[in-house]
Amino acid sequence: MQRIAVEPRADWQSQAEAQGFVFHTMHGAPYWDETHAYSFSLAEIEAEIEDPTAALEGMAYAVVERAVSEPGLLDKLRIPAEFHDLVKASWRRGDKNLYGRFDFAYGAGGPAKLLEYNADTPTSLFESAVFQWIWLEQMMERGGLPKGADQFNSLHERLIEAFKRFGIAPNVLHLAAITSSDEDRGTVEYLADCAMQAGLKTVLIDMAAIGVDASGHFTDLDDAVITHLFKLYPWEFMVTEPFGRHLLADRTTVIEPAWKMVLSNKGLLPLLWEMFPGHPNLLPAWFADEPGEPWGDLEAVVRKPIFSREGANVEIRRGAAIVASTDGEYGAEGFIVQAHHPLPKEGDDYAVIGSWVVAGQPAGLGIREDASPITKDLSRFVPHFIAP
Repeated sequence: MQRIAVEPRADWQSQAEAQGFVFHTMHGAPYWDETHAYSFSLAEIEAEIEDPTAALEGMAYAVVERAVSEPGLLDKLRIPAEFHDLVKASWRRGDKNLYGRFDFAYGAGGPAKLLEYNADTPTSLFESAVFQWIWLEQMMERGGLPKGADQFNSLHERLIEAFKRFGIAPNVLHLAAITSSDEDRGTVEYLADCAMQAGLKTVLIDMAAIGVDASGHFTDLDDAVITHLFKLYPWEFMVTEPFGRHLLADRTTVIEPAWKMVLSNKGLLPLLWEMFPGHPNLLPAWFADEPGEPWGDLEAVVRKPIFSREGANVEIRRGAAIVASTDGEYGAEGFIVQAHHPLPKEGDDYAVIGSWVVAGQPAGLGIREDASPITKDLSRFVPHFIAP
């Protein structure tokens, strides 16, 4: 993997806006950054990213199976007791999942190391699936990249095929998000487009606009019953809100399914390490209340809330010193501790590899950079290519 300087397209901003990629710049700073790109060999992609992603997805499913079978594990993951049966039923009847993103530290030597799994509400999807592909094609046409360059990117096609397999038609797929967020709205608009290309009827709705009728069914603004709901809104938020109790009736097919509650919190990381100790793509991890602090001999660790978003409330600790941290509102449910693994650094920037899965299969990657070793919501997106 190499980071190389490239000449940005002069018209990239107008192209982004024409594609509906309106959050290419956020708070006055570029979010999309094509002043450089990452070059991979095909062997690197296949052996170091794609194969580990497939393996980790299978290992994550093994964690779900254990969690729904072993007493006490759902409690340890801070899933409210009244939702345990919903999680178990969702897993045991095989509710389909749509997508997720593994975040890796890779490129500083050795195998890719899993930092976390964004299994429920990952964003940076449109820019991974569509805009960096457009960048690749145009850069080859304009001579900025060698002819025959490729990209690890089958996201768009796989999303369309995945929507076909949910058995939604002839019903309508409602897609909900906090639509005041440009990024969240853009993500669900893109997924709605994929669903329509799969032959589905779609309705976009704000999470706050979802109602409940007298029979306990979720409804839209036209009082139509919501039979299938994609929600870009975390399960851990939904189960604590007043409307959450209506989820227990299990009348709506929710995407992502309820069993993703097992994977969408950082408690997954110590469970993976416990079940697959020494796996080359895992970092040692423990629940922070583990007796004896087994991480005590490590030179540096990362403390993460069991529930958190966009890198909030994360601390990198070296001995007793906190060397990097972020603010936020998370942590009430507890923390996990993970061995620190340095991110590759070029100049002032640290890079994280986001490896996507769609319907359980590896489907592409996106790279984000930040001047901090903790990746956050405004970290920049940088394209990649496979050298010919």
